Order: sequence, then C-alpha cells, then structure tokens
Amino acid sequence: LFAIFAFATCGGYSGGLRLSVDCANKSESDLNIDIAFAYPFRLYQVNFDVPTCEGKRREKLSLIGDFSSSAEFFVTIAVFAFLYSLAATVVYIFFQNKYRENNRGPLIDFIVTVVFSFLWLVGSSAWAKGLSDVKIATDPDEVLLLMSACKQQSNKCLPVRSPVMSSLNTSVVFGFLNFILWAGNIWFVFKETGWHSSGQRHPPDTMEKQSSSYNQGGYNQDSYGPSGGYNQPGSYGQVGEYGQSQSYGQSGPTSFANQI
Repeated sequence: LFAIFAFATCGGYSGGLRLSVDCANKSESDLNIDIAFAYPFRLYQVNFDVPTCEGKRREKLSLIGDFSSSAEFFVTIAVFAFLYSLAATVVYIFFQNKYRENNRGPLIDFIVTVVFSFLWLVGSSAWAKGLSDVKIATDPDEVLLLMSACKQQSNKCLPVRSPVMSSLNTSVVFGFLNFILWAGNIWFVFKETGWHSSGQRHPPDTMEKQSSSYNQGGYNQDSYGPSGGYNQPGSYGQVGEYGQSQSYGQSGPTSFANQI
C-alpha cells in the first residue's frame, strides 16, 4: 500500500500555472496564459506563447529544466517494490515450506530487502531534490522573467495561479516512509535466515567446550585412586626399616639370659 501511494502520487501528477501580461496597449494584452506540465517533468518540452506587447507579434517560450531522471527512478522503485511485496506475500502464504527449504528463500528475501531499503533512501532523496527544482522552475515569478514584455516597466506581468504541489509533497513523504518500513523489516527477515538463532546458540557451545576441558583436566582425574599417591599401597603396607628392628627387640632379652 505504501508503494502504491508513492508511485500514484508522483506518476499520476499533472498541474499548471496561469500568468497575465497586461500591455500598455490593451489590445495586445493576454490575461490568461495557461502553462500545463505533468510527470515525468521534462519541462524543457513544455511550450507556451506569450505576447511581446509589440504589435500582434507573439513569442514562443518553454520552461527550463529536465527532472525526469529522479522522478522516473522514484516511480520505478515504487513499482518494483509493489510487485516484489505482492509476490512475497503469495510465497509467505502458499509456499512457506519451499520458502524455508535449504534457507535459500529467507537469504534471498534478506538481500532483496536490504537492496530495496537502500534504493528507497536514494530514490526518495533524489526525488526530494528534484521536486525542489521543479518548484523553482514552475514558480510563476521565475517564468515571468523569461518574457521580454515583462522587462518593460510600461507592461504589467502578474501571476494568476501557482501550481498545486501537495500530491508531489505527499509522494516524497511516502518515499521516506517506505524506506523506514523496508529498513525496519530487515530485522524480521534476518531472523528468518537462521543466522540470528545460530548466533544465540554460540554461547552455550562455548560453555560446553569449557566444561569438557575441565572434565579432561586434572580436577576430574582419580588422583586419589590407584595412580594417586594417597591411595597407593605405599610405605604403610611395606615392611620398612622400623619393621626390621624387631630383631633388636628379640635378641636383647636372650643375650641377657645367656649371660646370667
């Protein structure tokens, strides 16, 4: 809907202005000079006739400027964004399984969303500048400066009606709204790609690696088991030099009795 409003308010525009030239000789005056222009704003192709206030001779003039590039670029983005949104809606509803197959659908959707966000920003900015130039080129006061009759003080040149640019202003607003809409949608499409969930699983994997390193380390080894120093049948189970000292305890009384 936002894309439709964007290209409809710009691509369907037609407007005009009206001027009056009151010559010193009233018979040569023209009080209703209508100048019409429309999308794509190739103003140099808009021709109109004005009196010269020098007899019945009239001069042929044209507006100045060509702003079709920015206007057509903006409308093209809006049309393709509408078509892609329509196609994506059909895929989301009827082909959800194929969309998620091999993660290819979300990846393509993510890339296209990023590209359209960038295009909306560039297109809206270019069209905003182009619209500003269109307003200057179609300003009745600026157009009056093109007429030779208006350079004579004896003649009176006045603007009667200025062009209405409200719909064009609306198109610029919808252009930037589309940029905000598409840029905000990047986050939601990013979550569909699986990169978001894989990023969340990374910390638990790290903890598992750390816990496995502790299990393989010295804290989990049976240091008090058969290989440890405290559980080995060490010096307490073997007969040491103190056990051999029993001979000294047995030979002592015997030798004393023999002496007696």
